[in-house]
Amino acid sequence: MILSDSRILEEIEKGSIKIVPYDRECLGSNSYDVHLGKHLATYTERELDARKHNTIEHFEIPEEGIILQPNELYLGVTQEYTETHAHVPFLEGKSSTGRLGIDIHATAGKGDVGFCGNWTLEISVKQPVRVYAGMPIGQLIYFPVDGNIEVKYNQKKNAKYSGQPDRPVESMMWKNKF
Repeated sequence: MILSDSRILEEIEKGSIKIVPYDRECLGSNSYDVHLGKHLATYTERELDARKHNTIEHFEIPEEGIILQPNELYLGVTQEYTETHAHVPFLEGKSSTGRLGIDIHATAGKGDVGFCGNWTLEISVKQPVRVYAGMPIGQLIYFPVDGNIEVKYNQKKNAKYSGQPDRPVESMMWKNKF
């Protein structure tokens, strides 16, 4: 079951869902539109290693936009800071984004109860496409949770992405033991 617009509004009023900045025009019948932030990043090395801390280089999207290229992974970020304290948030691409050949996440579309921060986007494109800061990039949908949560994400000692800033964050896979 997905929360409707009226249920999302109720949860915002209760404080269990927080979206900053919030714009009522971005609330759909069962989702909330999020926008591309002004910061992108790419990895500094072409070959990545899952056991290594792979570094990224940040850059801002200029006013005239930037052309993203195929075969390149871009880390982006949502303009919106969100908190979700009682529901499971899912970030999906918008159909208009997909029709431009833009994928906004490789695998990480689901958040956890207790996620607080801006969402890092794993952006790839099928062909060259110009993107702009502030353009609609995705939509958040919220699912209720069945049962009690023992430890929310923002309370976990090993939560690698809690409190994400308004800049893309690189993979923290290297913090895992394997």
